[in-house]
Amino acid sequence: MRKQREEEYLSGNLTAMIDVVFQLIIFFVATVNMQDKAYDDRITLAMAPNGKVDDKKDPRQVAVDIDSKGTIMICKTPLSSGLLTTILKKARADSRGYDVPVLIRADTLTKHEAVKKVMDACTAAGIWKIKFTALKERSG
Repeated sequence: MRKQREEEYLSGNLTAMIDVVFQLIIFFVATVNMQDKAYDDRITLAMAPNGKVDDKKDPRQVAVDIDSKGTIMICKTPLSSGLLTTILKKARADSRGYDVPVLIRADTLTKHEAVKKVMDACTAAGIWKIKFTALKERSG
C-alpha cells in the first residue's frame, strides 16, 4: 500500500515546471551580456600595463564613455555635461547616501578637457569615487 502512494505522489505532470525552467534559462541568457553592450566598442582604451586590476563590480556604478571627439555618453547615448550632472545627482539620490562610483572610459585620443567636464559633473553631483578604465595588455 505504501509503495502505491509513493508512485502516485511521484508521478505528476512535469510540463509546467519544465516550461518555467526553460523560461528562466532564456531570461538569464538574454540578460547576461547587457552590461557589456552598454559600453561603446569604438573607444580605444589607453594602455596601463602597471595599473591595478579591479575585479570588484558595484551594481550602482555609472559608466561614462568619452569618444575621441569628446562626446560624453552613457549606454551609447550622447549627453551634455549638464544632463550628465542631472543623471549623476539622481543616481546619488537613489543610492540613499552611499557613494556612487563613476567609471570613466575615455578614448586614447580624447583631450583632457572632455575628461575634466565629466569630473566636474561628478563634483557638481557630489560624487567623489571616480575610476578610470585602461587596458592591462592588448587583446588579440
